[in-house]
Amino acid sequence: MLDLYGKILKNPSFFRQLHCGEALITLYNCPIESKFEDAWSQHNYIIYVVEGRKIWHTSHGSYDLQAGSCVLVHKGACIVEQFFDTPFCLIMFFVPDDFMRHVLISKSSPIDVSYERYQPVIPIATTETVRAFFLSMMPHFETNRAPDKSLLELKFRELILTIADDPANVELLSYFTSLLQDPPSVTLQRIMDDNFCFNLKLEQFAQLSNRSLSAFKRDFQKQYNTTPGKWLMEKRLHHANYLLTHLGKTVSEASFESGFENPSHFSRSFRQFFGVTPASVKQQISI
Repeated sequence: MLDLYGKILKNPSFFRQLHCGEALITLYNCPIESKFEDAWSQHNYIIYVVEGRKIWHTSHGSYDLQAGSCVLVHKGACIVEQFFDTPFCLIMFFVPDDFMRHVLISKSSPIDVSYERYQPVIPIATTETVRAFFLSMMPHFETNRAPDKSLLELKFRELILTIADDPANVELLSYFTSLLQDPPSVTLQRIMDDNFCFNLKLEQFAQLSNRSLSAFKRDFQKQYNTTPGKWLMEKRLHHANYLLTHLGKTVSEASFESGFENPSHFSRSFRQFFGVTPASVKQQISI
């Protein structure tokens, strides 16, 4: 599982980047060797596609991002599909919850959008203002001298306030509303529902929910009346069974897309839970 934020942050000589606290913006054009790469981030991130194409696969659907696309990807995991026949370049802005919340609270006109369920990848209207913002950041990646931290903070705030001020971004505004209002219990449920089918460790689930591992386990037990390990195993197995029986996935595909380490581990766990192997399930369907 690729840690997008961690990999970029730890390799400043390879990934051209600017950061203010934990907020970070980078010019990302590093090719990933595999066609499908599972990745996660502890922070939300905004993507602007300068050129090329990638597809973000989430637990709720797939999002085809091409030149000019702009989206907010909710913190958590996804599978990124690569296309090797064309060069690509993305501008990625990683923004912690606290930073985003602080900026939204400071907004002079409050966000007046009722809460509705939002998706893990939220489209952002690519206005001339949004496009100009990202293109204005490009020259900063071409120089060895980073802008003053105060200027960077202003630029980061500018982007958040710009997209928050556009009524066309209804789904995004709904997410901003939840960021300001959701209690911790709702946040925990959302994180688990969005990410159970990815190969995240318990420590990473805890990090996504802004909890220590012990607090995560305690709150999870209180909310779900079971352990996170048992809950995850059952959710992943039921999801894999659905992929096999309804979507025609192969055993290897169902294993990967349900968060298992490898097909062998998946097959053993599947047989222990359902009493049959995933291969036999596939055979029965093909008869």
